Amino acid sequence: MTPEVAAEQLADRMGIKILEASRERVVGTMPVAGNRQPFGLLHGGASGVLVESLGSAAAAQYTLPDRYPVGLELACTHHRGATEGLVTGVATPLHVGRSTSTFEVVLTDEQGRRTCTGRLTCLHLDRRPGPRV
Repeated sequence: MTPEVAAEQLADRMGIKILEASRERVVGTMPVAGNRQPFGLLHGGASGVLVESLGSAAAAQYTLPDRYPVGLELACTHHRGATEGLVTGVATPLHVGRSTSTFEVVLTDEQGRRTCTGRLTCLHLDRRPGPRV
């Protein structure tokens, strides 16, 4: 991906940074500033974007290069608001199979308080040409 195309992607626009990526866990951050709703709290949709970004990156650890993950189901429970600083997300596998994977993603504020718990299920699509089975 070229730098120009990378800059057009949602994760870049949201300020998401991946700090660590392995099969055991993917860790990333996102600033609250620029991702707030009108009442000054981190927007729940922004939390969802972070959950899906980290969960998809975690699924990619298992699927690439022969397959690639796409989000199939996203669920987020918002526990507390964040008004400033960074939120940190940690994605860990709950299930990894041949055609799907599911990850739990826990978001915390800078004080280590849980702000959101997300779950992402990804479908693993075949990168090879031809019919999908």
